[in-house]
Amino acid sequence: MDYQLVIKFWRKSLDDEAFLATLEAELTTALGKAATLDGYDVSAKEINLFMFTADPRPAFRKTKDVLEGMGVLHSVSAAYRLVGGAQFTSVWPLRMARKFTLP
Repeated sequence: MDYQLVIKFWRKSLDDEAFLATLEAELTTALGKAATLDGYDVSAKEINLFMFTADPRPAFRKTKDVLEGMGVLHSVSAAYRLVGGAQFTSVWPLRMARKFTLP
């Protein structure tokens, strides 16, 4: 798995965080062998979900379907990078206004 896909949840745009309890199970089912979940990084402003994948765009499309079904897609931005790399390529939202960074 050559890429790290990061899904960033903006806390101030979330109604609550109850969906996180079931998110991992739903993503594991939806992604199958397309990606491996690698945990969360939680801060006061955001929650970052990390996963490893060989092909980040199809993995994000599957993830997007789950997030849309849970009603939290509006609170998300997503990007990927080579494992160990510093430069991110944004995949969501389609017209990202700011540079994707991690805390």
